[in-house]
Amino acid sequence: MLDNHRATAAQEHNVQGLERAGSLAGGALMFTKGLRRGGLIGLVQMAVGGLAVVRGVKGHCATKAWLERHRQEYQRLRTDIQRSAADLKALKSSAQAATEGVTVTGKDPVTGL
Repeated sequence: MLDNHRATAAQEHNVQGLERAGSLAGGALMFTKGLRRGGLIGLVQMAVGGLAVVRGVKGHCATKAWLERHRQEYQRLRTDIQRSAADLKALKSSAQAATEGVTVTGKDPVTGL
């Protein structure tokens, strides 16, 4: 079976402090609320609460790690786009300066017509 998780990822703590405490408290609250509610909705609440508790206990969130990796890529792409926009603006200014004072007469310079 294909294992997408690295061995070091399980040891990496990317959930700390208040975020970790919030996961523990919020997960426990949602789990108990789902337990009291019952039914399918209660079962879903218990599952989500349980996942939040596990996130708080382990101190690692695979989703958060994935988002962090991709956020860096998005920032790089954003920088590239901003740099390209600045280059395009410079080219536009250069083209406007080059054509300033030039008039078009409608005559072909080769044939004179």
